[in-house]
Amino acid sequence: MEVSAYATLPDTVRGRIVALTAGVLPDVARLPPALKRIADFAPARRAKAGGAMIASVLESDDEVREKVGSQLRPAYVSEGSSDVVLPEDPTEAAAVAWLIRPDGWEVSLKEALDRLEAAAVPVVDAEVARLRGKLAAAEGELREVRADRKARLDDLKADNTALRRKLGEARAAAREAGTGLDDALTEARTALARAEDELAARDRQLRQLRSQIDKLEREAAAERRTSKMDREDASLRARFLLDTLLDAAGGLRRELALPPVTGTPGERVEAELASADAAAGAGVTSSAHLEQFLAMPRVRLIVDGYNVSKALWPDSALDAQRLRLLRAIAPIAARTGAETTVVFDAHSASVRPTAVPPRGVKVLFSPEGVIADDVIRDLVDAEPAGRVILVATDDAEVVKDVRRAGARTVPLSSLSPLLG
Repeated sequence: MEVSAYATLPDTVRGRIVALTAGVLPDVARLPPALKRIADFAPARRAKAGGAMIASVLESDDEVREKVGSQLRPAYVSEGSSDVVLPEDPTEAAAVAWLIRPDGWEVSLKEALDRLEAAAVPVVDAEVARLRGKLAAAEGELREVRADRKARLDDLKADNTALRRKLGEARAAAREAGTGLDDALTEARTALARAEDELAARDRQLRQLRSQIDKLEREAAAERRTSKMDREDASLRARFLLDTLLDAAGGLRRELALPPVTGTPGERVEAELASADAAAGAGVTSSAHLEQFLAMPRVRLIVDGYNVSKALWPDSALDAQRLRLLRAIAPIAARTGAETTVVFDAHSASVRPTAVPPRGVKVLFSPEGVIADDVIRDLVDAEPAGRVILVATDDAEVVKDVRRAGARTVPLSSLSPLLG
């Protein structure tokens, strides 16, 4: 076989020829159509994507190979001479010699191939030794696997024998049980036949009962219609009689010119008892009693501010007392909806103190020269008779005056539990 033929070259040399050709492919004039499609690729991509096409063209078209050699020649020509200098690497030297083909290139190619083969012998020997070692290891593993599989096969054979024995015993037991099963099946079929007969008899009874129920329902509906007609006739007769009596009574009233009746026989007794209760109960006796009054509609609660706050928090300043009292009274007003007013004494102050009233609570300061007791008396006097008015104070004079005006007084002992 000719050594210069492309197909006879080693794989490494052919790969290097393709790589060198891919590197100068754009500079080669009048490329075949197959190579023009890859000429614009990057060199590495040209060699990877079009390697087979490049090899085929180089092998079959000497003109293209010569153009490629012409592009590569300047890179391997020594300075001051036109002789081609081949690289030291045998693979590179063989590829350059095959492409450029300088004088005596076939000899240079053969020498490069001989050097390449000589360099490959140690590598091949080492690879053979390595493969022999792997083969020996694989043979050892194969022997171990065969021994293991033989042991497992023996175990499976023993298990198979035991299972066959158990299967034979099970089949014998099944044959023995088959006779009893047939007897049980016969009994079950007999019992099923009896149950079906009983079910059919009960179905007949059920149909009879349903027929009787339908008959009774029809009779009951007819009886209800008859009863309703009787009731309507009786109601009509009673209504006609009532209308006659009403017309007669109206005519008698018009003939006698009787005025409308006002009041009831017990109103006088009720009024006397209510007056006695109001006179006896002008004061609230407990916090529960106070809750009952606060639950009444449109109740009016007036609080003697400093009289209450000084009794509850005597060690605090007046500003702190006002703040604590308003904070404590706000939940009562919010919960009960009572119209709540807190009156503070400011008769000796020329400047009104500041206080932010909480929601649902009014705050009043008495005018200069007027005490809070007089303001409370005026508020009670302004209310209409009959409205529930509660005045929270322990001032004896205020208690006496507001009771006389119709208000109920709330002592501190009844108010303080609600204030927390």
